[in-house]
Amino acid sequence: MRALAVAACLWWVPAGAAEVIVIRNARVLPVTRPAFQGAVLVRDGRIAGMGEKVAAPPGATVIDAAGQYLMPGIIDAHLHIAAESINEGSISVSSMVRIEDVVNPEDISIYRALAGGVTTVNVLHGSANSVGGTCAIIKTRWGKDAEGLLFSGAKPGLKFALGENPKRAGASPGRGTAPRYPATRMGVEDVIRQAFTEARQYREAWRAYETKKARNETAVPPRRDLKLEPLVEVLEGRRRAHVHAYRADEILMALRLAEEFGFKIATLDHGLEGYKVAREIARNGAGVTTFSDWWSYKVEAYDAIPYNAALLHRKGVLVSLNSDDVSAELTARLNTEAAKTIRYGGLSEDEALALITINPARQLEIDRRVGSIEPGKDADLTLFDKHPLSAYARVQKVLIDGQVYFDRDRAASEQAERERRKKALLEKMEKEKAGPVKPAPARRPQ
Repeated sequence: MRALAVAACLWWVPAGAAEVIVIRNARVLPVTRPAFQGAVLVRDGRIAGMGEKVAAPPGATVIDAAGQYLMPGIIDAHLHIAAESINEGSISVSSMVRIEDVVNPEDISIYRALAGGVTTVNVLHGSANSVGGTCAIIKTRWGKDAEGLLFSGAKPGLKFALGENPKRAGASPGRGTAPRYPATRMGVEDVIRQAFTEARQYREAWRAYETKKARNETAVPPRRDLKLEPLVEVLEGRRRAHVHAYRADEILMALRLAEEFGFKIATLDHGLEGYKVAREIARNGAGVTTFSDWWSYKVEAYDAIPYNAALLHRKGVLVSLNSDDVSAELTARLNTEAAKTIRYGGLSEDEALALITINPARQLEIDRRVGSIEPGKDADLTLFDKHPLSAYARVQKVLIDGQVYFDRDRAASEQAERERRKKALLEKMEKEKAGPVKPAPARRPQ
């Protein structure tokens, strides 16, 4: 059925050449500066100009957005769509595996996220391991191949996990699988500390080799270790650390480990008890990507409150909202998730929108390119028919790198053609399943 779903949507693949586009008469919500009524000029995949009045160059495509709202493309800092596999759960340290290697461009969740106004997502390894695999930041360029989805130039990330998930994977092995260390919270911390200790030793071995090499001394390079290389990159600030943690005590555990080994935590992922230790998080400089109002779906989520994001923000923590999605059902509604922080915490409209735009961009260190509407940034834009924080708002158009990847009107007008193609595929599938028609046996003479 996935193939049918993909075929039903493949009608919309934007042209390769970047065109000049002017979006006029919109209520523009830049997020990092005051909103205004006006226009945005897009050229060569970038935002080339913006203001109350923007002249349309000759030959430009003009989109009349009267009565509509234009905002930056939404960014989801933590989810699990578009990947053929999520957890390498057979071992506790799986930093050698890469989500980038299993990106699936045919996952219909990419299209669902796109239709919800989401233009950039951080696809993470799962949380079955104390030290998980590396992450992949992608743009929702539906119709591109796996390489075409990747966000070029983005700093890579590495997943870590504390709490129920990694210890449960050790304590409750699958059928035919031997028990795996760790099975307790203290064991989880030990695994991460040991991994960083080995990474530090590995780094020192390479530094010693480079020193001898620079002196023209005979030196044998250390054996390359793909498990330790990503951890060394974390230690050196060349790779972001994303740490899955729910409880306040485990958040503090993660902060202590980061201080012990001298690395920065880009995001404490989920961080549902972050409000209890907000000052400590702010002092450390770690970010938090959390949920709007998820609560009590497992024991360590019991103390979650819907005020978490707002309280963390008020204490100076860089906060974003994420979906943790595998199917993009919630990803496509991150705008309404952000709206909840106005009700629970009293955030302003710009503060709420920042939770799904510029804040996750800063956490992922891609804010020089995306996350707000500013000249020079990638033209990743989402057009809503109503204010994006309204429960009634629907996405009308989505641009990525200055190309229209989703257009609601076009999608509706071509619905009949998609249904015809789907029906033809189903009929073909049924015929192939039935096999060739066998001739009736000849009747024996009487």
